[in-house]
Amino acid sequence: MARLNLLEETRFEKLPVTVYPDKLTASKTVAKRIADIIIRKAAKGENAVLGLATGVTPIGVYAELVRLHKEDGLSFKNVITFNLDEYFPMLPSSSQSYDAFMKEHLFNHIDIDLTNVHIPDGTLKQEEVAAFCLAYEQKITALGGLDLQILGIGRTGHIGFNEPGSAPNSGTRLVSLDDLTRSDAAHDFGAKSKVPTKAITMGIGTIFKAREIILMAWSAKKAPILKKAVEGDLSADVPATYLQLSDHVEFIVDKEAASELTRFNTPWLVKDCVWTDLLIKKAVIWLAKTLNKPILKLTDDDYNNHGMAQLATEKGPVYNINIQIFNKLQHTITGWPGGKPNADDSQRPERAIPAQKRIVVFSPHPDDDVISMGGTFIRLADQGHDVHVAYQTSGNTAVWDDDALRYIEFSLDFSKSQNIKADAIEKLYGDTRGFINTKQSNQADPAELQAIKGLIRKGEAIAGARFVGLDDDHIHFQNLPFYDKRKTNKNVSYEDDIQQTVALLQQVKPHQVFAAGDFADPHGTHETCFNIILEALKRLSKTEAWVNDCWLWLYRGAWFEFETYEIEMCVPLSPDEVERKRLAIFKHQSQKDRPVFPGDDAREFWVRAEDRTSETAKIYNELGLAEYEAMEAFVKWKF
Repeated sequence: MARLNLLEETRFEKLPVTVYPDKLTASKTVAKRIADIIIRKAAKGENAVLGLATGVTPIGVYAELVRLHKEDGLSFKNVITFNLDEYFPMLPSSSQSYDAFMKEHLFNHIDIDLTNVHIPDGTLKQEEVAAFCLAYEQKITALGGLDLQILGIGRTGHIGFNEPGSAPNSGTRLVSLDDLTRSDAAHDFGAKSKVPTKAITMGIGTIFKAREIILMAWSAKKAPILKKAVEGDLSADVPATYLQLSDHVEFIVDKEAASELTRFNTPWLVKDCVWTDLLIKKAVIWLAKTLNKPILKLTDDDYNNHGMAQLATEKGPVYNINIQIFNKLQHTITGWPGGKPNADDSQRPERAIPAQKRIVVFSPHPDDDVISMGGTFIRLADQGHDVHVAYQTSGNTAVWDDDALRYIEFSLDFSKSQNIKADAIEKLYGDTRGFINTKQSNQADPAELQAIKGLIRKGEAIAGARFVGLDDDHIHFQNLPFYDKRKTNKNVSYEDDIQQTVALLQQVKPHQVFAAGDFADPHGTHETCFNIILEALKRLSKTEAWVNDCWLWLYRGAWFEFETYEIEMCVPLSPDEVERKRLAIFKHQSQKDRPVFPGDDAREFWVRAEDRTSETAKIYNELGLAEYEAMEAFVKWKF
């Protein structure tokens, strides 16, 4: 019976998917599978031939293999490896090369014979590549093929660098990289323009010949493409769908990556559910959106024909369910994000008391505050709350070199016009211009240039916060040290960052904290900054009574918005407030037009912000609620 239930739950899935609670557990499982192959082959006096991948996804697997080698004596002397791909052109000594990656994360820490390591050669002349690729294939074939191939999946659906349009029988070859793939790699190279346009990759046909194939995926960023790969039709537009044709493939994913699979995202379509309040809200909103109907117009037939008959039976009548969800959505809407004074707050998202709240708005980058919650920020200041803003990082990475040079030139010209000695500035200008002219991909800026870029962002942030209505003593530019440390060292301590945040929170003792809950930013800065805030609050909760009255609200909007069913506070904006928010965003001139790291969204940040808030308003209206110009959404963090 359990087996039948599982088959019913996974009936939309066209290949085996195993879901683990987190990527660490999943990575250890994959590492154990690899170790078992190595041990089994060694016992027979045979070599284990492994196909390896690079990128963030397999790092945990390699860390566990290193641990098994050092602590459990796992030997790699009988292991032969073939890497999936390499950028072209690319020097092995470059920090972005997959040769350097494999040495850093695996080969330098185990007893593998480096003559058994094979990685596509990014130093070849282009006319030499075809012969190299043929020889690569022949080496794999001569060894009896790959025992195991591990894969990640790109947001284009690529496996290896087999981008959309790749043939299912393709072999190792030179390929052109998709624009989205290059955007995702931009941070590693310092800018998208510096990412190579080509790569050498094993083909899908080569991958298929492996006796076992494991594709791994972690985080919600991979959820949309994973759903296409697992549940979608075979398509050259999503090369990973070709893995559906294999009898020896398994997808190993964490729960976030699996979140959009039918069995997790819309479970009522495949099984009976335990109908929690949140699941009911999600299902009813989904049904209304699917049918393009306001919630109050949904009928029994709508429920019964869309997998929700159980809900109608257990919690009905249907119209009562509709009213309940409609009221819940209506109660999320408030023009008083700090709480409405002298009002009944039993159906409001925020408390009425105290009428004037102390508030800290944390902004991971110096513009996330106005981009993601600028209208609410303005509303809180206008309504008389004691609002502070804390810019957590300098954001200096996201300033163009020529913008920094322009500011130095301004300082130099100003000093000359005022007959101020400018020897130091002249030297700085010469040194900076010389560095920029010879700068390598992803080369760290010297401290002086980092400082200049940070000051550019700081000036813009202060201008934006002043425009919102804050006094200078309520504007805190934290410049948390992890941001610069992490550019040269992936394993940094966050203790200084936490202590600095603790001190600020102790100073303000806020009733409300607003923090970025959008963890899809390309650099991972948002998530790191949120974890620092969370740890600071957890520590303070042990000694400071005010923390018990502090509510933590999460905002999104720079990259993605909250799903409608998740929203717990929705602040409507008037056309005038949308305009004021736009002008606050415009204060960040270095990020206007074309930021250094735009992600895969080509729109300017102010356009993204307006489109997303107007889309939220449109959704609320289509569900049957009032029509607003725009709405900013928030979710309360549950400690």
